[in-house]
Amino acid sequence: MTVQLVRPTTDLFDSWASAVAEFGDGHVDGSGLTAPVTPDRATLDELIESATRLADTTIAPPEDRVHNDLYWVVDGDEVVGFLSFRHALNAWLAEAGGHIGYSVRASRRREGIASAALRLGLERAREIGLDRVMVTCDIDNAGSYRTIEGAGGVLQDVSDQSERGMGLLRRYWIAL
Repeated sequence: MTVQLVRPTTDLFDSWASAVAEFGDGHVDGSGLTAPVTPDRATLDELIESATRLADTTIAPPEDRVHNDLYWVVDGDEVVGFLSFRHALNAWLAEAGGHIGYSVRASRRREGIASAALRLGLERAREIGLDRVMVTCDIDNAGSYRTIEGAGGVLQDVSDQSERGMGLLRRYWIAL
């Protein structure tokens, strides 16, 4: 397995559509998409345009957004997950989203993909000069909190985000 982060591309449309479909109507962390998602060509074209704009640090992001590098986690030519790296925290991200959000499609979990993707996301954070990043996960997502802790995550707290429709979140900081 060789996990890499790649920018969204039409070249991997079929694999992307299959990966998104595996999540059903649920939210796909790190994908840049809002559930429910129709994994069609129009959705991908819109995603690529939005991702390109948010990654361009010469263009101010919309008021409620931050610069963001959106990646697909790939193994060979298969999209196996998603990772969103936010360059900074706005008020919402500081409470509930963090710098890095990610997910792995169900059929490829428990293979070390999330750990590899998070390591690559941390490398990107170092590249832009951050000295620490926040990463969050649901309180009961043992796979995710073990991944975060394995990457050096130190638990800040457990935060009640039910007003945002998210429930209890573990909030971690990872020093770089």
